[in-house]
Amino acid sequence: MQLGLIIGHVVATRKDEALVGAKLLVIQPIQPDHTPMGPTIVAVDTVGAGIGETIIFVVGSVASRATPHPEAPIDAAIVGIVDSVDCAKSGGS
Repeated sequence: MQLGLIIGHVVATRKDEALVGAKLLVIQPIQPDHTPMGPTIVAVDTVGAGIGETIIFVVGSVASRATPHPEAPIDAAIVGIVDSVDCAKSGGS
């Protein structure tokens, strides 16, 4: 699982039959401090996320299992909306 920020949405009038009715959102992967990392990606929303929200997403074969159509051609899926992130700083010894 990875953290991301919803920065946009995608409208596709023609798509695979298994994706009809699916909401597609543009995600900027982020580090826990909200620093962007890597390129943006498009993901299927399974939790009702919206633009500006911090989310948890999965990629790869596990992403399609988060949807009602496990055989759908999905590479990324949003599986959670983040309320807060708290990271303890580790001290060197």
